[in-house]
Amino acid sequence: MSPTLLALLGFLSWTLALLVLMEAIRSKLVLTKEVQANSFSPDNAGLSPFMQRLARAHANCLEGLPLFGGFMILAVVAGKANITDPLAYALLAARIVQSTIHLVSTSPFAVTARFAAFAVQLGIAVFWAVKLRRPRPPLFPWRLK
Repeated sequence: MSPTLLALLGFLSWTLALLVLMEAIRSKLVLTKEVQANSFSPDNAGLSPFMQRLARAHANCLEGLPLFGGFMILAVVAGKANITDPLAYALLAARIVQSTIHLVSTSPFAVTARFAAFAVQLGIAVFWAVKLRRPRPPLFPWRLK
């Protein structure tokens, strides 16, 4: 499997891990009768600050998946994974760093660091968009049509 597809698998797995964690905590809250099963909101309002940050970190992954995952899939399908492969793991690492910071703190420093991790992802996506748009150079550039 190419680095691009492995990074996409990692992105999907990270998103799933955040969801599983959130649902495990919600299940515990229901089973211990701390919260009614029908009282959860999508943003975990009314729950602990951690649960609210967890919901937002998961939503951030879902929001980014069509964009970042879309570029990865496009590159693989178009036979241009050589464009995304070199930065695929960096994008995944930046996403995991962003989510982890989101879970740990909302201090001004943490928010700035979280934005920096997101900015890395945006930079990579812009780079990919530009590179994927370019046509391949001809195999034999000296041949005239």
